Amino acid sequence: MRLKGKTAIITGAGSGFGAGIARKFVAEGAQVMIADINGDGATEIAAELGGIAQVVDVANGNSVAEMTKAAMDAFGRIDIMVNNAGVTHLPGPLEEISEADFDRVLAVNAKSVFLTAHEIVPLMKAAKTGTILNVASTAGVSPRPNLNWYNASKGWMITATRTMAVELAPFGIRVNAINPVAGETPLLQTFMGEDTPEIRAKFLSTIPIGRFSTPEDMGNAAAFLCSDEASMITGVAMEVDGGRCI
Repeated sequence: MRLKGKTAIITGAGSGFGAGIARKFVAEGAQVMIADINGDGATEIAAELGGIAQVVDVANGNSVAEMTKAAMDAFGRIDIMVNNAGVTHLPGPLEEISEADFDRVLAVNAKSVFLTAHEIVPLMKAAKTGTILNVASTAGVSPRPNLNWYNASKGWMITATRTMAVELAPFGIRVNAINPVAGETPLLQTFMGEDTPEIRAKFLSTIPIGRFSTPEDMGNAAAFLCSDEASMITGVAMEVDGGRCI
């Protein structure tokens, strides 16, 4: 029960890695808000876990403000903010990715971190404690070709994590990231372009442990980094990747 008594907002928690993090947090004693643009997914996971569902567009400031207010109304405080929501563009030469796809990737993967910080950091500063976890990617460390602007957005998240950690440490706020490798989530087919045995084998050949990341893998890493056991850890981007980045 390493998160007993803690409250958490987890974005993109209606499926995939976010749902895995939410399940682990509840198992470790936390109260969770399942925030997702997919209201049905959020409601389903919240019902399963006894959490609170919240529809949010993480790229919209008003929507993020509403999410924050709903969490404060429900919990009275926000101990943990997990920025997990993310999107990618289909694989393709960097100069052929549309401006609309670029804007969407940067809005969801990067601007969202700014927006949640804008709303939640003042609350954590007032409480003199808090933990922020950004779900980045191995793509920000060891990028694959043809996912250029997605890679860049995740590199941005890693740098944001480090600079937030340095600035917020004096206020009792820790900021870390996790870097998953591709996993069995709704984004997997988008990463690959198409889901065939040959393309899966090619992806898996780059992961020494020989399997994709799972939501449980992400939940375990996230629970540790957001717990008091990691009280001396801030500014790290932990690779949870089966050796992909070695």
